[in-house]
Amino acid sequence: MKYRTYKNTDLTVSEVGFGMWTVSTGWWGNFTEGEAIALMHKAFDLGITLFDAADTYGNGLSEELLAKAFPTRRDDIVIATKIGYDFVNFGNERGRGQREIPHDFSPEALTRATDNALKRLKTDRIDLMQLHNIRMEQVYDDAIWTTLDQLKQQGKIRHAGIALGPAIGWLYEGVNCIRERNVTSVQHIYNMLEQHPGRAMQDAATKARKDTMFLIRVTHSSGMLEGHYTPDTIFPENDHRRHRPRSWLINGCKKIEQLRFLENAERTLGRAALQWLLADERVASTLPNIYDDKQLVEFAKAPDCPSLTQDDFARIAKLHARNFGIEEEPPKFKGTMELQGAAA
Repeated sequence: MKYRTYKNTDLTVSEVGFGMWTVSTGWWGNFTEGEAIALMHKAFDLGITLFDAADTYGNGLSEELLAKAFPTRRDDIVIATKIGYDFVNFGNERGRGQREIPHDFSPEALTRATDNALKRLKTDRIDLMQLHNIRMEQVYDDAIWTTLDQLKQQGKIRHAGIALGPAIGWLYEGVNCIRERNVTSVQHIYNMLEQHPGRAMQDAATKARKDTMFLIRVTHSSGMLEGHYTPDTIFPENDHRRHRPRSWLINGCKKIEQLRFLENAERTLGRAALQWLLADERVASTLPNIYDDKQLVEFAKAPDCPSLTQDDFARIAKLHARNFGIEEEPPKFKGTMELQGAAA
């Protein structure tokens, strides 16, 4: 495992992190408490120190699992979590799957959510607090950012950032927040198959000369870039991918076959997907969806296997530029997603 430090901070994270959503939300199968904790322990043994939770994952479950998994290792791990959804009043609606519940970004709600997260985590500070799926309104609400500064001054949080989604991510919300606010971290979707709007947001930080770094989720395009799917793959009933249109699976498999050149004796396609991301120095860490031991080992060793070559990067860019030669309907984005010159 290798590690990176967010620019101008003392926040050091493993290049591969552990996203707590897989073991606490039920969207990737069901885990017992023992199974979840065992997977987290194995991740730590493999050098993973960053664990990314959210108060709304399992209505507090992800944070409770972290506290149970590492009761005596607090100084050895980095805890990132998220606040913003009013799951206290609307938590009974989580059965709706990945559909959203209402937000509450009022100063009182943010303070209360932070205090409750600290209690569930059984800790006195959160290393990275992220505003969960903010909209443009929150970007320009000074009260929110004043509240985060106060929480820093009180020692309850060390650093602040945003996490964007839950579809492919909001473009201008991310770009404008990077430009207007001093955020340590931006979490967003980005991978070899889904490069917009992630690249535009990262380029915005460079153009604005901001130190903001990026935490990448959906690194494998919902598992497609692991290279195991076929047109005949059937997902379990409790797996959210079961509800995607069949064209997503068929076209995705066609794209993957064109990326097989990245595989060799030491590097799987899944590892190549992480190396492609980590080649960008603006990326602080990656959060692949981890839900079994074999997969965990594969991803944790990605930083140490042979790097991609410049020819590899060029071939990937050429394939993506022509959408792998596949004609398909443009993705339907949520939020403000048009790619305009100012953001591109």
